Order: sequence, then structure tokens, then C-alpha cells
Amino acid sequence: MVKVAALFTIILLASGSLAAQDTLPKFTVSTKGNNRVLISWTNNYSNVTQISIQRSTDSLRYFKTILSVPDASIPQSGFVDTKAATLFMFYRLFIVLDSGKYVFTMSKRPFWDTARIASKPNPVKNGVSSSRRVIISDSMEINEANKLRDKLSEKPLPLTDSAIRKIEPEKFFAVKRRDSNLFLLPEKGFKAFRDSVVYKTKDTMVFRSSDTILIKPFIPKEVFKASIYIFTEKDGNIFISLPDASTRKYSVKFFDEKNNPLFEIIHVKENSLLLDKSNFLRAGWFRFELYEDGKLKEKNKFFVPKDF
Repeated sequence: MVKVAALFTIILLASGSLAAQDTLPKFTVSTKGNNRVLISWTNNYSNVTQISIQRSTDSLRYFKTILSVPDASIPQSGFVDTKAATLFMFYRLFIVLDSGKYVFTMSKRPFWDTARIASKPNPVKNGVSSSRRVIISDSMEINEANKLRDKLSEKPLPLTDSAIRKIEPEKFFAVKRRDSNLFLLPEKGFKAFRDSVVYKTKDTMVFRSSDTILIKPFIPKEVFKASIYIFTEKDGNIFISLPDASTRKYSVKFFDEKNNPLFEIIHVKENSLLLDKSNFLRAGWFRFELYEDGKLKEKNKFFVPKDF
């Protein structure tokens, strides 16, 4: 992992394009043509554990991760994207902190970098790299200069909640159906999405949390239509009517409401057959399957009234 991270950084340094990069949570996206897009940044924070580069054709939606940086702690890093469909793609960073919190940066399109950047190494003056464009004047008092050097040499400070709030990353809602993740919905698109669900479907939107929306599909209520072959008579008994029973082989399987088998009539030989309701032991709904010459003809149900 160390070798990969080192090689990654060396390639970027050799390109000579890191001098103008922004400091996290800001970042730089530039191109010089030839289908090459450079995404780069400076990381001055010690508590960043993951940085992922995401790309999309849209500034708000459809972002996909194209790279997770091998070592997020490298001060100056980046990536050259050579597989973008066009030079007008949008990029953003997904930054994870060691506390588990995360932030999405604002999306950016590449700008055309026409500057010629020297590849000479940056000299060090008074212990401070000139790459940061910080120089301690010789005219400063010794105590003040030492204090300034100490401050510049301090370890990076953690990326705080206040720093995150300053960039105000766009809020996203995770949209789910049952246990499946459907997509991330940007806050700007919430109203249009809500209206499409409310006015164009019968589905229900449920907020599982402040950033999670659960879509409950509309399930139409079952509309009962009695069978013309097996149905309940006025006295509560079950009537079987099969006009061509003499020329066909009919069989009927009966089940309770939970589809547990009750009994079966293997061969119905008469056109009309009456089953006493006591055969079903209790009142309630019962299901049946009617077969004609071994093939399923109908699946339906009937109701036995509560009067015995």
C-alpha cells in the first residue's frame, strides 16, 4: 500500500500541476485537453481517513466513485482521469473522518489550465517551504519569528464540525424500497420527486430518518368475485356446478385461508354436487383449486358463514 501511494504521488508531482491546488474541503479540477482531467487537493487535516473521487454527467445526480485514494493522509495528492466520456463531466470528493462523519464537496467541472508551471523543486528558506508561499522576513524579531516557525510546524489540526458547516455540502436523501437502496436524492430535487410520487402514483413516502425515505408500493385491495363453479349457497352449504362433468374429469382441492390443505375430491362425476358446510369445521374463508383433465381451471375462494 505504501509503494502504491508513493508512486501515485510521484506521478502527480512529475506532472507539475499541484502548485495551484485547493485545500480540503476545496479541490481543483483542471484539464489541458487530450482527454486528461486532473483532480487534485491539499490535505492539511490529520483526521481524514478516506477520500474518494466521484464523477457524473450531472451536477447533482448519478455520481459514481472512480477512485478511492490509497492513502488519504498524503498532504498533496490527486488523480488524472483519462477515461471520462467528455471534458464536461462533473467531479466531487467524498471525505470520511475518523469519527465516522462524512461530507460531499460541491461538484465541479474542469477548467482549462493554460499556465506553464516550472518543474523546479521548491527551495526551503528559514525552515519553511516556499511551496506554501510563506516567508519569514529577516527583519522580524527573533522571538516573533520563532513563534511563527513553531506555529507553521505544528501538526495538522483535525477537520472540525465548523469547517464542515462552512462548505455547506448539499444534502442527500437515501431512497429505499423495502431493503433495497434505489438512489441518492439531492435536496434540490426533493419537491419534484415528492410530487411525482404523490400525484403520479399511489405509493407512500415514509421518512425513516431525517435523510432516509422509504417508498411503500401501493398494494390494491383484493376484490372478491365469486366463482361460477364452486360457491356458497344461501343456507351456507357449498355448491359445485360442473355442467360437463360427465365428459370431463374434474378434481377439486380445498385449503384453509392460509393455504393449508384440508381435503380433495379426486373425481367429480356429477354435474351438481352439494357439500355440507360442516365439512369445513368452522366459519371463515376457504380456498380451492379446480382442475379439468389435470390442468388448473380456476383458483378462488368462498366464505362459510358463522351459524353452526
